Amino acid sequence: YIADLHIHSLFSRATSKACNLAGFFAWARVKGIQVVGTGDFTHPGWFARLKDELVPAEPGFFRLKDEDVPPALPLITPASSPVRFVLTAEISSIYRRGGRVRKVHNILYAPDFDSVARLNRRLAAIGSIESDGRPILGLDSRDLLEIMLEECPDGFLVPAHIWTPWFSLFGSKSGFDAIEDCFGDLTGHVFALETGLSSDPAMNRLVSALDRFTLISNSDCHSPAKLGREANLFSAGFDYFSMREAIRNPGKG
Repeated sequence: YIADLHIHSLFSRATSKACNLAGFFAWARVKGIQVVGTGDFTHPGWFARLKDELVPAEPGFFRLKDEDVPPALPLITPASSPVRFVLTAEISSIYRRGGRVRKVHNILYAPDFDSVARLNRRLAAIGSIESDGRPILGLDSRDLLEIMLEECPDGFLVPAHIWTPWFSLFGSKSGFDAIEDCFGDLTGHVFALETGLSSDPAMNRLVSALDRFTLISNSDCHSPAKLGREANLFSAGFDYFSMREAIRNPGKG
């Protein structure tokens, strides 16, 4: 199956008003994508929609409560393959470390609404999660990972588009030179990195410091029509936990 695990809702800045669950469902069917990240689960308005419009399917996956959605393209009848959603969010962490301002984006993944609710409560106490679907928080990436591990033990964190100059782990303008410098004692809990749209996987694989990490890439789309411009192929079991383990260990799918 094909999974696009980083998208944004209409509650994020500079996104299309069509970035709703029905829109993503319709375009996923056109493009043959079976698993789509929800994006933006930290935003109260979007989280309310997720709880209202999604129902549990396979473990950790959700489906639309009402799948009677108009086709994305007129005169096109896409195959009726299943489309599932997985709970995701991107956090923009802007903070000082080592005498420098760091700006790092990280993606969070979770299998259930309860753990997301706990996580959101912790983050809301740190900064505003209401102004943008991708909230900007003065929260160290290492501390964000610690909060996620405490509130959502079955979740995982993936540093986003790691080579983007201004907003990423390895960003030349505001990032770090090593993963360990960013996550410190919790580095062992990071097992995957998102390469981003402008990044070449084969070139990434020439960097020996990345050898132990799985590389993933996603659309990071701001409109449903851009879904799947990059995506991931899985041969693992069709559920959140199997997908997570395949990302942790690509030999499992």
